[in-house]
Amino acid sequence: MMMTEPFLKWPGGKRWLTSGHAALFPSKYGKYIEPFLGGGAVFFGLSPEQAFLSDANAELINTYNRIKDSPLKIEKGLARFQARHSKEFYYKVRDENPTDPIARAVRFLYLNRTCFNGIYRVNLAGEFNVPKGTKDAVSFEDGYIETVSTALKNARIRTSDFEKAIGKAIKNDFVFIDPPYTVTHNDNGFVKYNSRLFSWEDQARLAKAIKAAGIRGALIMMSNADHSSVRALYDGFGVHRSITRASVLAGNPAYRQNASELLLMNYSA
Repeated sequence: MMMTEPFLKWPGGKRWLTSGHAALFPSKYGKYIEPFLGGGAVFFGLSPEQAFLSDANAELINTYNRIKDSPLKIEKGLARFQARHSKEFYYKVRDENPTDPIARAVRFLYLNRTCFNGIYRVNLAGEFNVPKGTKDAVSFEDGYIETVSTALKNARIRTSDFEKAIGKAIKNDFVFIDPPYTVTHNDNGFVKYNSRLFSWEDQARLAKAIKAAGIRGALIMMSNADHSSVRALYDGFGVHRSITRASVLAGNPAYRQNASELLLMNYSA
């Protein structure tokens, strides 16, 4: 299958990994499993024949499923939002909470494409609270959403805890794992936000699930914070590599610096 560009802007996305380090991924595997889906850059880059994709973010998963099942309705909804886009309309949509699954997906995509820096952030009440950004392109190029829908055709997409998703991995399945980072290395600007979503106890629970999947024969690649505390969790498991990448979290490109991430693999690339 042809590679498809991810449709979401997502902090911590892995386009840099698929474009610059493609040789590190296994060439043959059974099912592809990704328990922290986010923008899905690795899934779209690899285009696996069968996949189980999951995330704890129900709004995110609803958007993937609506694009998979109803791409034309999504396109029409975005076109309507494009025609109405303005500062006032952005904040009106941000404050809304539609119940219809298609309307929720269109809102999610609209906010992602027009908010500041593509950040997904909610307050303690679960309300999206990112201000409007500078981008005004709401609609995608003609036919693009249908291309994404086709790429998702053979994927099961569910809201799920990562432990349950990783537990589905059997021998020769490939599991790509990219959790929220919860240590303050590299001045991670999202550490306070991420630590609410993904605590250190979750990191320890993740390590246990990964090691169990490895024992079952699954192929594992994990990207995580390149920090001694994280490395210690995986002492004796897999190969640990430091990968340098350009950080894109700062709003002003002038303040973006190189950062390192830990890449762990239990197979030979």
